[in-house]
Amino acid sequence: MRVRPTFALCAATFLAGGILSAGAAEIAPDEVVFKDDIEVMDSLTGQPGDPANGREVFADRKLGNCLACHANSDMSELPFHGDVGPVIDGVASRYEPSQLRAIVVNSKNVFGPETIMPSFYRLENGARPMEEFQGKTILSAQQVEDVVAYLTTLSD
Repeated sequence: MRVRPTFALCAATFLAGGILSAGAAEIAPDEVVFKDDIEVMDSLTGQPGDPANGREVFADRKLGNCLACHANSDMSELPFHGDVGPVIDGVASRYEPSQLRAIVVNSKNVFGPETIMPSFYRLENGARPMEEFQGKTILSAQQVEDVVAYLTTLSD
């Protein structure tokens, strides 16, 4: 039987993609390494974040819901900006990407256990989470990377 070149090329591309994807393993929430408690140097996925998707996650009230606490002039078209947390404008001028990643991953580790900011990539969040959320992160590793990529676009 003769294999058509287009099929062979597609199969090879698919297999190579699978191998590359398998090599870029996601860091599990309990394996994230903090440097000096304020930085997470390594990407959680080995993939770059998507700032456009990060903007959506930031604003989505069922995902990050960051806008509930942080005012953000980049999202002036959206209602109900919170003022519990600091204004997010210019955040990339105040923090390095590794520091932003640490804050999003586990804000309690960076700011202390009394901060009301949730830790978005941690298995334990809050005193009494609903059963369906126990042992789960708020955001996926890629969503964290996307939010960090978005935040790095917000400089003075």
